[in-house]
Amino acid sequence: MLPDDTSAEFHAFFQRHYAELSRLSYLLTGETDAADDLAADALVALWQRWDRLRQAEHPLAYARGVVANLARERIRGATRERRRVALFWSHRPQQVQDPDVAAVVDVRAALDRLPFRKRACVVLRHAFDLSEKDTALALGISVGAVKSQTSKGLAELERMLGVQAAGDVVSGRRSR
Repeated sequence: MLPDDTSAEFHAFFQRHYAELSRLSYLLTGETDAADDLAADALVALWQRWDRLRQAEHPLAYARGVVANLARERIRGATRERRRVALFWSHRPQQVQDPDVAAVVDVRAALDRLPFRKRACVVLRHAFDLSEKDTALALGISVGAVKSQTSKGLAELERMLGVQAAGDVVSGRRSR
């Protein structure tokens, strides 16, 4: 158990950053229910190391990195589960319906289609307005990788959404 002043310090950190970490989790996974759970799990991990982390230069960057890693694990687990289910059902005849061509592709769906690292870079840079350096710290990658992944992610969003819609995402005019 941590001393009372350390506990109060962690409580203050929790109060300041829980909502942001939950929002980050939602933007990375697209799962409302999982967002709070992943943020809470990340903060439990921080609590267990708080005696060291509280003196770190960027404890919030570390917290964001933990959330990103937990989100990646969740996405990978869901992907593996979908593959198992698809394999199980692949032995049955499938009925294919005409696709809904008129369906509108929204930003959330487009973000879901981006590979994880590109999605994380775009979300941290543009939804959270983090600098390239802070994004690199949060994800444990180089600033150059952040630049490259963000640029490539935005280019993919432009292809998926069209130039005008992708520009709206970057400038913050997003609809939810």
